[in-house]
Amino acid sequence: MKKVVFAFGVFLLTMFVYGQQKQVLTTIDTTKNKIGAEFKLTLKTTIDTASKVAFPNPKMLGVLEVIQSYPIDTLRKEGRYELIKRFGLTQFDSGRYTIPRMTVLINNKPYFTDSIKVEVDNVVVDTLKQKLYDIKPIAEVSSSKSWIWKLLLFVLFLAAIGAFVYWFVKKRQIKKIEKEDFKTPIEKATSLLNSLEKKQLWQKGEVKEYYSELTNIARNYIEEAIEVPAMESTTSELIEGLRKASQKKKMSLSPETFENLEKVLKQADLVKFAKSKPLDFEITEDRKKIESAIVILDKAIPVVVEQEDELILNELQRKEQIRLQLLRKRKKRIQITVGAVLGVVVFTLSFMIVTKGFSFVKDVILGNDSKELLEGEWVYSDYGNPGVTIETPVVLKRVDLSKSLPKDGMALIKEMQSFTHGSILGKFQVLVSTYKFKQETEVDLAKAMEGSLQLIQSQGAQNMIVKQEEFDTKLGVRGLKGYGTFSFVNSITKTSTKFYYEILLFHQDGGLQQVCISHEEGDEYANQISERILNSVELKRVSN
Repeated sequence: MKKVVFAFGVFLLTMFVYGQQKQVLTTIDTTKNKIGAEFKLTLKTTIDTASKVAFPNPKMLGVLEVIQSYPIDTLRKEGRYELIKRFGLTQFDSGRYTIPRMTVLINNKPYFTDSIKVEVDNVVVDTLKQKLYDIKPIAEVSSSKSWIWKLLLFVLFLAAIGAFVYWFVKKRQIKKIEKEDFKTPIEKATSLLNSLEKKQLWQKGEVKEYYSELTNIARNYIEEAIEVPAMESTTSELIEGLRKASQKKKMSLSPETFENLEKVLKQADLVKFAKSKPLDFEITEDRKKIESAIVILDKAIPVVVEQEDELILNELQRKEQIRLQLLRKRKKRIQITVGAVLGVVVFTLSFMIVTKGFSFVKDVILGNDSKELLEGEWVYSDYGNPGVTIETPVVLKRVDLSKSLPKDGMALIKEMQSFTHGSILGKFQVLVSTYKFKQETEVDLAKAMEGSLQLIQSQGAQNMIVKQEEFDTKLGVRGLKGYGTFSFVNSITKTSTKFYYEILLFHQDGGLQQVCISHEEGDEYANQISERILNSVELKRVSN
Protein backbone atom coordinates (compact mmCIF):
# COMPACT_ATOMS: atom_id res chain seq x y z
CA MET A 1 0.00 0.00 0.00
CA LYS A 2 2.85 2.40 0.81
CA LYS A 3 4.41 1.73 -2.59
CA VAL A 4 1.10 2.60 -4.30
CA VAL A 5 0.77 5.84 -2.35
CA PHE A 6 4.40 6.75 -3.11
CA ALA A 7 3.93 6.03 -6.83
CA PHE A 8 0.76 8.11 -6.89
CA GLY A 9 2.57 10.99 -5.17
CA VAL A 10 5.39 10.81 -7.69
CA PHE A 11 2.82 10.85 -10.49
CA LEU A 12 1.14 13.97 -9.10
CA LEU A 13 4.50 15.70 -8.66
CA THR A 14 5.46 14.83 -12.23
CA MET A 15 2.18 16.21 -13.57
CA PHE A 16 2.66 19.40 -11.53
CA VAL A 17 6.18 19.95 -12.86
CA TYR A 18 4.99 19.17 -16.41
CA GLY A 19 2.23 21.76 -16.06
CA GLN A 20 4.77 24.31 -14.80
CA GLN A 21 7.02 23.73 -17.79
CA LYS A 22 4.13 23.92 -20.25
CA GLN A 23 2.90 27.20 -18.74
CA VAL A 24 6.28 28.97 -19.20
CA LEU A 25 8.50 27.75 -22.04
CA THR A 26 12.25 28.38 -21.56
CA THR A 27 14.69 28.37 -24.51
CA ILE A 28 18.19 29.67 -25.25
CA ASP A 29 19.80 30.41 -28.61
CA THR A 30 23.00 28.47 -27.81
CA THR A 31 24.45 26.55 -24.86
CA LYS A 32 28.08 27.18 -25.84
CA ASN A 33 29.65 30.56 -26.47
CA LYS A 34 32.88 32.55 -26.30
CA ILE A 35 33.96 34.74 -23.38
CA GLY A 36 31.96 38.00 -23.42
CA ALA A 37 29.53 36.78 -26.11
CA GLU A 38 25.79 37.08 -25.57
CA PHE A 39 23.46 34.22 -24.66
CA LYS A 40 19.83 35.04 -25.53
CA LEU A 41 17.44 33.49 -23.00
CA THR A 42 13.76 33.47 -24.04
CA LEU A 43 10.69 33.04 -21.79
CA LYS A 44 7.36 32.43 -23.55
CA THR A 45 3.83 32.05 -22.12
CA THR A 46 0.30 32.07 -23.55
CA ILE A 47 -2.53 33.68 -21.56
CA ASP A 48 -6.10 34.85 -22.02
CA THR A 49 -6.94 38.54 -22.33
CA ALA A 50 -7.94 38.89 -18.67
CA SER A 51 -4.73 37.45 -17.22
CA LYS A 52 -1.85 39.49 -15.84
CA VAL A 53 1.80 38.41 -16.14
CA ALA A 54 4.80 39.69 -14.19
CA PHE A 55 8.18 38.64 -15.58
CA PRO A 56 11.31 38.83 -13.34
CA ASN A 57 13.79 41.68 -13.76
CA PRO A 58 17.13 40.29 -12.45
CA LYS A 59 20.56 41.91 -12.72
CA MET A 60 22.35 38.57 -12.35
CA LEU A 61 21.26 35.03 -13.20
CA GLY A 62 23.55 32.90 -11.09
CA VAL A 63 27.00 34.14 -12.06
CA LEU A 64 25.90 35.28 -15.53
CA GLU A 65 25.42 39.02 -15.91
CA VAL A 66 22.20 40.34 -17.48
CA ILE A 67 23.50 42.85 -20.03
CA GLN A 68 20.15 43.45 -21.73
CA SER A 69 16.51 43.02 -20.69
CA TYR A 70 14.53 43.23 -23.94
CA PRO A 71 10.96 44.63 -24.07
CA ILE A 72 8.08 42.16 -23.90
CA ASP A 73 6.73 41.09 -27.32
CA THR A 74 2.93 40.59 -27.40
CA LEU A 75 1.29 38.47 -30.13
CA ARG A 76 -2.47 37.99 -30.40
CA LYS A 77 -3.54 34.46 -31.40
CA GLU A 78 -7.21 33.42 -31.57
CA GLY A 79 -8.41 35.53 -28.68
CA ARG A 80 -5.31 34.83 -26.52
CA TYR A 81 -1.99 36.61 -26.02
CA GLU A 82 1.46 35.12 -26.43
CA LEU A 83 4.00 37.04 -24.33
CA ILE A 84 7.71 36.70 -25.13
CA LYS A 85 10.42 38.05 -22.79
CA ARG A 86 14.12 37.89 -23.74
CA PHE A 87 17.28 38.43 -21.66
CA GLY A 88 20.85 38.95 -22.91
CA LEU A 89 23.40 37.17 -20.68
CA THR A 90 27.20 37.06 -20.68
CA GLN A 91 30.18 35.86 -18.63
CA PHE A 92 33.83 36.91 -18.84
CA ASP A 93 35.35 33.81 -17.23
CA SER A 94 35.49 30.46 -18.99
CA GLY A 95 33.77 27.46 -17.44
CA ARG A 96 30.48 25.59 -17.18
CA TYR A 97 27.62 27.48 -15.55
CA THR A 98 23.95 26.92 -14.75
CA ILE A 99 21.23 29.49 -15.45
CA PRO A 100 18.97 29.06 -12.38
CA ARG A 101 15.20 28.86 -12.37
CA MET A 102 13.21 32.10 -12.28
CA THR A 103 9.70 32.81 -11.04
CA VAL A 104 7.03 34.18 -13.42
CA LEU A 105 3.80 35.41 -11.79
CA ILE A 106 0.62 34.70 -13.79
CA ASN A 107 -2.42 36.13 -11.98
CA ASN A 108 -0.22 36.28 -8.85
CA LYS A 109 0.44 32.53 -9.08
CA PRO A 110 4.14 31.51 -9.34
CA TYR A 111 5.38 29.43 -12.28
CA PHE A 112 9.01 28.39 -12.66
CA THR A 113 11.27 28.45 -15.70
CA ASP A 114 13.75 25.67 -16.54
CA SER A 115 17.37 25.77 -15.41
CA ILE A 116 19.80 25.54 -18.34
CA LYS A 117 23.48 24.57 -18.40
CA VAL A 118 25.78 26.68 -20.59
CA GLU A 119 29.49 26.63 -21.37
CA VAL A 120 31.82 29.60 -21.87
CA ASP A 121 35.02 28.91 -23.85
CA ASN A 122 38.26 30.84 -24.03
CA VAL A 123 39.05 32.73 -27.22
CA VAL A 124 41.90 30.82 -28.86
CA VAL A 125 44.60 33.07 -30.25
CA ASP A 126 46.92 31.57 -32.87
CA THR A 127 50.15 33.55 -32.60
CA LEU A 128 51.65 31.71 -35.59
CA LYS A 129 49.17 33.38 -37.96
CA GLN A 130 49.77 36.87 -36.62
CA LYS A 131 52.66 39.15 -37.34
CA LEU A 132 55.09 39.77 -34.50
CA TYR A 133 56.71 43.14 -34.04
CA ASP A 134 59.67 44.37 -32.03
CA ILE A 135 59.10 46.31 -28.84
CA LYS A 136 58.70 49.98 -29.62
CA PRO A 137 61.26 52.40 -28.18
CA ILE A 138 60.33 54.55 -25.19
CA ALA A 139 58.47 57.66 -26.34
CA GLU A 140 59.56 60.86 -24.69
CA VAL A 141 56.78 62.94 -23.17
CA SER A 142 57.06 66.70 -23.53
CA SER A 143 56.44 67.98 -20.02
CA SER A 144 56.29 71.57 -21.28
CA LYS A 145 53.00 70.89 -23.11
CA SER A 146 51.30 68.56 -20.62
CA TRP A 147 50.00 71.44 -18.52
CA ILE A 148 48.39 72.99 -21.62
CA TRP A 149 46.27 69.88 -22.14
CA LYS A 150 45.29 69.87 -18.48
CA LEU A 151 44.30 73.53 -18.68
CA LEU A 152 42.30 72.90 -21.86
CA LEU A 153 40.46 69.98 -20.27
CA PHE A 154 39.80 72.09 -17.19
CA VAL A 155 38.32 74.93 -19.29
CA LEU A 156 36.17 72.51 -21.30
CA PHE A 157 34.92 70.91 -18.10
CA LEU A 158 33.95 74.30 -16.63
CA ALA A 159 32.25 75.25 -19.90
CA ALA A 160 30.23 72.03 -19.85
CA ILE A 161 29.18 72.63 -16.24
CA GLY A 162 28.22 76.23 -17.07
CA ALA A 163 26.18 75.13 -20.09
CA PHE A 164 24.37 72.53 -18.01
CA VAL A 165 23.52 75.04 -15.25
CA TYR A 166 22.29 77.56 -17.84
CA TRP A 167 20.14 74.92 -19.57
CA PHE A 168 18.72 73.68 -16.27
CA VAL A 169 17.79 77.15 -14.99
CA LYS A 170 16.32 78.14 -18.36
CA LYS A 171 14.27 74.96 -18.55
CA ARG A 172 12.81 75.55 -15.08
CA GLN A 173 11.93 79.13 -16.01
CA ILE A 174 10.17 77.96 -19.17
CA LYS A 175 8.21 75.39 -17.17
CA LYS A 176 7.07 78.02 -14.66
CA ILE A 177 6.07 80.42 -17.44
CA GLU A 178 4.09 77.70 -19.18
CA LYS A 179 2.43 76.83 -15.89
CA GLU A 180 1.30 80.44 -15.37
CA ASP A 181 0.08 80.85 -18.96
CA PHE A 182 -2.68 78.21 -18.74
CA LYS A 183 -5.94 80.05 -19.41
CA THR A 184 -8.42 77.21 -18.99
CA PRO A 185 -8.47 73.88 -17.11
CA ILE A 186 -8.71 71.91 -20.39
CA GLU A 187 -5.60 73.68 -21.73
CA LYS A 188 -3.72 72.82 -18.52
CA ALA A 189 -4.85 69.17 -18.56
CA THR A 190 -3.92 68.71 -22.23
CA SER A 191 -0.47 70.22 -21.71
CA LEU A 192 0.18 68.07 -18.62
CA LEU A 193 -0.88 64.91 -20.48
CA ASN A 194 1.59 65.69 -23.28
CA SER A 195 4.35 66.35 -20.75
CA LEU A 196 3.55 63.06 -18.99
CA GLU A 197 3.98 61.10 -22.23
CA LYS A 198 7.35 62.75 -22.90
CA LYS A 199 8.64 61.51 -19.54
CA GLN A 200 8.10 57.85 -20.67
CA LEU A 201 7.61 56.73 -17.08
CA TRP A 202 5.90 53.40 -17.70
CA GLN A 203 8.37 52.55 -20.47
CA LYS A 204 11.12 52.87 -17.81
CA GLY A 205 9.22 50.59 -15.43
CA GLU A 206 7.82 53.41 -13.24
CA VAL A 207 4.18 52.30 -13.72
CA LYS A 208 3.02 53.42 -10.27
CA GLU A 209 4.34 56.96 -10.79
CA TYR A 210 2.76 57.09 -14.26
CA TYR A 211 -0.74 56.17 -13.03
CA SER A 212 -0.42 58.54 -10.08
CA GLU A 213 0.33 61.53 -12.37
CA LEU A 214 -2.29 60.42 -14.93
CA THR A 215 -5.13 60.25 -12.41
CA ASN A 216 -3.98 63.46 -10.66
CA ILE A 217 -4.32 65.31 -13.98
CA ALA A 218 -7.91 64.04 -14.35
CA ARG A 219 -8.78 64.78 -10.71
CA ASN A 220 -7.32 68.31 -10.91
CA TYR A 221 -9.31 69.04 -14.05
CA ILE A 222 -12.58 67.79 -12.48
CA GLU A 223 -11.92 69.85 -9.35
CA GLU A 224 -11.09 73.08 -11.26
CA ALA A 225 -13.59 72.81 -14.12
CA ILE A 226 -16.62 71.07 -12.54
CA GLU A 227 -15.98 72.10 -8.90
CA VAL A 228 -16.06 68.58 -7.45
CA PRO A 229 -13.61 67.88 -4.53
CA ALA A 230 -11.77 65.22 -6.50
CA MET A 231 -8.29 65.23 -4.95
CA GLU A 232 -9.33 64.07 -1.48
CA SER A 233 -12.15 61.75 -2.66
CA THR A 234 -12.04 58.02 -3.23
CA THR A 235 -12.86 56.64 -6.67
CA SER A 236 -16.46 55.83 -5.69
CA GLU A 237 -16.96 59.23 -4.05
CA LEU A 238 -15.51 61.00 -7.08
CA ILE A 239 -17.76 59.22 -9.59
CA GLU A 240 -20.84 59.81 -7.40
CA GLY A 241 -19.95 63.49 -6.96
CA LEU A 242 -19.40 63.85 -10.70
CA ARG A 243 -22.83 62.35 -11.45
CA LYS A 244 -24.54 64.79 -9.08
CA ALA A 245 -22.59 67.77 -10.48
CA SER A 246 -23.46 66.79 -14.07
CA GLN A 247 -27.16 66.72 -13.18
CA LYS A 248 -26.95 70.03 -11.35
CA LYS A 249 -25.08 71.75 -14.18
CA LYS A 250 -27.28 70.00 -16.80
CA MET A 251 -24.30 68.33 -18.46
CA SER A 252 -25.14 65.78 -21.15
CA LEU A 253 -22.91 62.79 -20.38
CA SER A 254 -23.29 59.17 -21.48
CA PRO A 255 -22.99 56.24 -19.03
CA GLU A 256 -19.93 55.09 -21.03
CA THR A 257 -18.02 58.23 -20.01
CA PHE A 258 -18.54 57.49 -16.30
CA GLU A 259 -17.67 53.79 -16.80
CA ASN A 260 -14.42 54.50 -18.66
CA LEU A 261 -13.29 57.07 -16.08
CA GLU A 262 -14.17 54.73 -13.19
CA LYS A 263 -12.28 51.80 -14.78
CA VAL A 264 -9.08 53.84 -15.15
CA LEU A 265 -9.30 55.20 -11.60
CA LYS A 266 -9.82 51.70 -10.18
CA GLN A 267 -6.93 50.40 -12.30
CA ALA A 268 -4.76 53.16 -10.83
CA ASP A 269 -5.83 52.16 -7.30
CA LEU A 270 -4.75 48.57 -7.98
CA VAL A 271 -1.38 49.75 -9.33
CA LYS A 272 -0.71 52.09 -6.41
CA PHE A 273 -1.99 49.98 -3.51
CA ALA A 274 -2.06 46.35 -4.73
CA LYS A 275 1.17 46.50 -6.80
CA SER A 276 -0.70 45.41 -9.94
CA LYS A 277 1.20 45.78 -13.25
CA PRO A 278 -0.97 46.27 -16.37
CA LEU A 279 0.24 45.22 -19.79
CA ASP A 280 1.64 47.80 -22.21
CA PHE A 281 -1.48 47.97 -24.38
CA GLU A 282 -3.68 48.40 -21.27
CA ILE A 283 -1.60 51.39 -20.13
CA THR A 284 -1.96 52.98 -23.58
CA GLU A 285 -5.73 52.43 -23.59
CA ASP A 286 -6.08 53.91 -20.07
CA ARG A 287 -4.28 57.04 -21.20
CA LYS A 288 -6.64 57.40 -24.18
CA LYS A 289 -9.67 56.90 -21.90
CA ILE A 290 -8.53 59.66 -19.54
CA GLU A 291 -7.88 62.08 -22.41
CA SER A 292 -11.24 61.25 -24.02
CA ALA A 293 -13.09 61.64 -20.69
CA ILE A 294 -11.53 65.08 -20.07
CA VAL A 295 -12.46 66.28 -23.58
CA ILE A 296 -16.06 64.98 -23.25
CA LEU A 297 -16.44 66.58 -19.81
CA ASP A 298 -15.16 69.90 -21.10
CA LYS A 299 -17.53 69.93 -24.07
CA ALA A 300 -20.47 69.07 -21.81
CA ILE A 301 -19.91 72.04 -19.46
CA PRO A 302 -22.50 74.76 -20.22
CA VAL A 303 -20.98 78.04 -21.41
CA VAL A 304 -21.85 80.87 -19.05
CA VAL A 305 -21.18 84.43 -20.15
CA GLU A 306 -20.23 86.51 -17.16
CA GLN A 307 -19.89 90.29 -17.05
CA GLU A 308 -16.65 91.43 -15.54
CA ASP A 309 -16.17 94.54 -13.51
CA GLU A 310 -13.30 96.56 -15.00
CA LEU A 311 -12.26 98.09 -11.69
CA ILE A 312 -12.01 94.71 -9.96
CA LEU A 313 -10.14 93.25 -12.92
CA ASN A 314 -7.59 96.08 -12.96
CA GLU A 315 -7.02 95.72 -9.23
CA LEU A 316 -6.45 91.99 -9.58
CA GLN A 317 -4.02 92.57 -12.46
CA ARG A 318 -2.08 95.16 -10.43
CA LYS A 319 -1.74 92.74 -7.49
CA GLU A 320 -0.65 89.98 -9.83
CA GLN A 321 2.05 92.19 -11.34
CA ILE A 322 3.39 93.06 -7.88
CA ARG A 323 3.42 89.36 -6.94
CA LEU A 324 5.32 88.47 -10.11
CA GLN A 325 7.90 91.22 -9.52
CA LEU A 326 8.57 89.97 -5.98
CA LEU A 327 8.81 86.43 -7.29
CA ARG A 328 11.35 87.41 -9.96
CA LYS A 329 13.54 89.24 -7.41
CA ARG A 330 13.46 86.29 -5.05
CA LYS A 331 14.29 83.91 -7.90
CA LYS A 332 17.21 86.10 -8.95
CA ARG A 333 18.65 86.15 -5.44
CA ILE A 334 18.35 82.37 -5.18
CA GLN A 335 20.02 81.91 -8.57
CA ILE A 336 22.93 84.17 -7.65
CA THR A 337 23.45 82.39 -4.32
CA VAL A 338 23.22 78.91 -5.80
CA GLY A 339 25.41 79.92 -8.72
CA ALA A 340 28.13 81.27 -6.44
CA VAL A 341 28.12 78.15 -4.27
CA LEU A 342 28.12 75.85 -7.28
CA GLY A 343 30.92 77.87 -8.85
CA VAL A 344 33.17 77.45 -5.83
CA VAL A 345 32.36 73.73 -5.52
CA VAL A 346 32.81 73.05 -9.23
CA PHE A 347 36.07 74.98 -9.39
CA THR A 348 37.50 73.12 -6.39
CA LEU A 349 36.40 69.69 -7.61
CA SER A 350 37.55 70.37 -11.17
CA PHE A 351 40.99 71.49 -10.03
CA MET A 352 41.38 68.39 -7.86
CA ILE A 353 40.18 66.06 -10.64
CA VAL A 354 42.59 67.58 -13.19
CA THR A 355 45.58 67.49 -10.85
CA LYS A 356 44.87 64.35 -8.78
CA GLY A 357 42.47 62.29 -10.90
CA PHE A 358 38.81 61.34 -10.50
CA SER A 359 39.45 58.19 -8.42
CA PHE A 360 41.50 60.17 -5.90
CA VAL A 361 38.73 62.78 -5.49
CA LYS A 362 36.07 60.09 -5.13
CA ASP A 363 38.08 58.26 -2.48
CA VAL A 364 38.80 61.48 -0.57
CA ILE A 365 35.16 62.63 -0.55
CA LEU A 366 33.36 59.29 -0.12
CA GLY A 367 36.15 57.46 1.68
CA ASN A 368 37.78 54.12 0.85
CA ASP A 369 38.46 51.44 3.46
CA SER A 370 41.25 49.83 1.44
CA LYS A 371 42.97 53.19 0.87
CA GLU A 372 42.87 53.92 4.62
CA LEU A 373 44.41 50.52 5.39
CA LEU A 374 47.16 51.01 2.81
CA GLU A 375 48.09 54.47 4.06
CA GLY A 376 47.83 53.62 7.77
CA GLU A 377 50.60 52.59 10.13
CA TRP A 378 51.74 49.03 9.34
CA VAL A 379 52.76 46.45 11.94
CA TYR A 380 55.59 43.89 11.55
CA SER A 381 55.05 40.97 13.96
CA ASP A 382 55.29 37.19 14.56
CA TYR A 383 52.14 35.03 14.74
CA GLY A 384 51.60 31.42 15.81
CA ASN A 385 53.84 28.46 16.59
CA PRO A 386 55.96 27.72 14.61
CA GLY A 387 55.98 31.43 13.99
CA VAL A 388 55.17 33.32 10.78
CA THR A 389 56.67 36.79 10.46
CA ILE A 390 54.48 39.12 8.45
CA GLU A 391 53.79 42.84 7.93
CA THR A 392 50.11 43.88 8.03
CA PRO A 393 48.23 47.22 7.99
CA VAL A 394 46.69 46.41 11.40
CA VAL A 395 47.44 44.05 14.28
CA LEU A 396 45.80 40.67 13.64
CA LYS A 397 43.39 39.43 16.29
CA ARG A 398 43.43 35.90 17.65
CA VAL A 399 40.39 33.80 16.63
CA ASP A 400 39.26 30.19 17.26
CA LEU A 401 38.74 28.28 14.00
CA SER A 402 38.68 24.79 15.50
CA LYS A 403 34.90 24.50 15.01
CA SER A 404 35.23 25.07 11.26
CA LEU A 405 37.55 22.04 10.82
CA PRO A 406 36.34 18.41 10.62
CA LYS A 407 36.59 16.34 13.79
CA ASP A 408 38.89 13.73 12.25
CA GLY A 409 41.29 16.52 11.25
CA MET A 410 41.26 18.07 14.74
CA ALA A 411 42.16 14.69 16.23
CA LEU A 412 45.60 14.91 14.56
CA ILE A 413 46.32 18.49 15.68
CA LYS A 414 48.14 19.19 18.92
CA GLU A 415 48.04 22.98 18.73
CA MET A 416 46.33 25.42 16.37
CA GLN A 417 46.60 29.22 16.42
CA SER A 418 44.82 31.62 14.05
CA PHE A 419 44.98 35.40 13.67
CA THR A 420 42.87 37.50 11.31
CA HIS A 421 41.56 40.86 10.19
CA GLY A 422 38.26 41.05 8.28
CA SER A 423 36.22 38.13 6.89
CA ILE A 424 36.51 35.90 3.83
CA LEU A 425 33.45 37.57 2.24
CA GLY A 426 34.31 41.11 3.31
CA LYS A 427 36.12 43.78 1.32
CA PHE A 428 39.51 42.61 2.63
CA GLN A 429 40.80 39.78 4.83
CA VAL A 430 44.21 38.49 5.91
CA LEU A 431 44.41 35.26 7.92
CA VAL A 432 47.49 33.60 9.45
CA SER A 433 47.14 30.06 10.87
CA THR A 434 49.74 27.67 12.27
CA TYR A 435 49.30 23.99 13.17
CA LYS A 436 51.43 21.56 15.22
CA PHE A 437 50.63 17.86 14.99
CA LYS A 438 50.53 15.31 17.82
CA GLN A 439 53.05 13.12 16.02
CA GLU A 440 55.51 13.61 13.23
CA THR A 441 53.50 13.84 10.02
CA GLU A 442 54.52 14.15 6.39
CA VAL A 443 52.39 17.01 5.08
CA ASP A 444 51.25 17.04 1.44
CA LEU A 445 50.92 20.75 0.67
CA ALA A 446 48.79 20.05 -2.43
CA LYS A 447 46.20 18.17 -0.34
CA ALA A 448 46.36 20.84 2.35
CA MET A 449 45.62 23.42 -0.36
CA GLU A 450 42.56 21.42 -1.44
CA GLY A 451 41.33 21.44 2.16
CA SER A 452 41.74 25.22 2.40
CA LEU A 453 39.80 25.73 -0.84
CA GLN A 454 36.99 23.42 0.34
CA LEU A 455 36.75 25.45 3.55
CA ILE A 456 36.26 28.64 1.47
CA GLN A 457 33.60 26.92 -0.65
CA SER A 458 31.76 25.80 2.48
CA GLN A 459 31.32 29.47 3.40
CA GLY A 460 29.40 30.21 0.17
CA ALA A 461 32.10 30.65 -2.49
CA GLN A 462 31.01 29.66 -6.02
CA ASN A 463 32.66 29.23 -9.43
CA MET A 464 36.13 29.07 -7.91
CA ILE A 465 39.08 29.34 -10.31
CA VAL A 466 42.30 27.81 -8.90
CA LYS A 467 45.91 28.26 -9.99
CA GLN A 468 48.97 26.94 -8.16
CA GLU A 469 52.71 27.58 -8.21
CA GLU A 470 55.73 27.32 -5.95
CA PHE A 471 56.51 30.23 -3.65
CA ASP A 472 59.88 31.17 -2.12
CA THR A 473 60.36 33.67 0.68
CA LYS A 474 63.32 36.06 0.63
CA LEU A 475 65.30 33.66 2.89
CA GLY A 476 64.60 30.77 0.51
CA VAL A 477 61.86 28.91 2.43
CA ARG A 478 59.82 27.11 -0.22
CA GLY A 479 56.07 26.65 -0.03
CA LEU A 480 52.99 26.37 -2.25
CA LYS A 481 50.91 29.30 -3.50
CA GLY A 482 47.30 28.99 -4.61
CA TYR A 483 45.46 31.94 -6.16
CA GLY A 484 42.46 32.76 -8.33
CA THR A 485 38.92 34.10 -8.06
CA PHE A 486 35.53 33.05 -6.72
CA SER A 487 32.03 34.53 -6.64
CA PHE A 488 29.68 35.03 -3.74
CA VAL A 489 25.90 35.58 -4.15
CA ASN A 490 24.24 37.62 -1.40
CA SER A 491 21.15 35.67 -0.28
CA ILE A 492 19.26 38.87 0.58
CA THR A 493 20.06 41.23 -2.31
CA LYS A 494 20.66 38.39 -4.83
CA THR A 495 23.72 40.26 -6.12
CA SER A 496 26.99 38.53 -7.03
CA THR A 497 30.40 39.83 -5.95
CA LYS A 498 33.70 38.57 -7.34
CA PHE A 499 36.69 38.08 -5.02
CA TYR A 500 40.41 37.49 -5.59
CA TYR A 501 42.30 35.23 -3.16
CA GLU A 502 45.88 34.13 -2.47
CA ILE A 503 46.89 31.28 -0.13
CA LEU A 504 50.44 30.43 1.01
CA LEU A 505 51.21 27.07 2.65
CA PHE A 506 54.51 26.03 4.29
CA HIS A 507 55.63 22.87 6.10
CA GLN A 508 58.25 23.84 8.70
CA ASP A 509 59.32 22.50 12.08
CA GLY A 510 56.88 19.57 12.03
CA GLY A 511 53.87 21.81 11.46
CA LEU A 512 51.86 23.62 8.83
CA GLN A 513 51.79 27.38 8.30
CA GLN A 514 49.12 29.16 6.27
CA VAL A 515 48.66 32.75 5.06
CA CYS A 516 45.36 33.57 3.31
CA ILE A 517 44.42 36.92 1.72
CA SER A 518 41.12 37.77 -0.05
CA HIS A 519 39.52 40.97 -1.32
CA GLU A 520 37.08 42.24 -3.92
CA GLU A 521 38.43 41.92 -7.43
CA GLY A 522 39.42 45.19 -9.08
CA ASP A 523 40.28 47.01 -5.83
CA GLU A 524 43.66 48.58 -6.69
CA TYR A 525 44.41 49.60 -3.10
CA ALA A 526 43.68 46.04 -1.90
CA ASN A 527 46.01 44.69 -4.61
CA GLN A 528 48.82 46.88 -3.26
CA ILE A 529 48.12 45.73 0.31
CA SER A 530 48.16 42.09 -0.76
CA GLU A 531 51.45 42.48 -2.63
CA ARG A 532 53.13 44.19 0.32
CA ILE A 533 51.93 41.51 2.75
CA LEU A 534 53.11 38.62 0.56
CA ASN A 535 56.51 40.22 0.06
CA SER A 536 56.93 40.44 3.84
CA VAL A 537 56.09 36.80 4.68
CA GLU A 538 59.03 34.97 6.27
CA LEU A 539 59.63 31.78 8.24
CA LYS A 540 62.62 30.38 10.04
CA ARG A 541 64.36 28.02 7.65
CA VAL A 542 64.78 24.54 9.12
CA SER A 543 67.99 22.72 8.28
CA ASN A 544 67.59 19.15 6.96
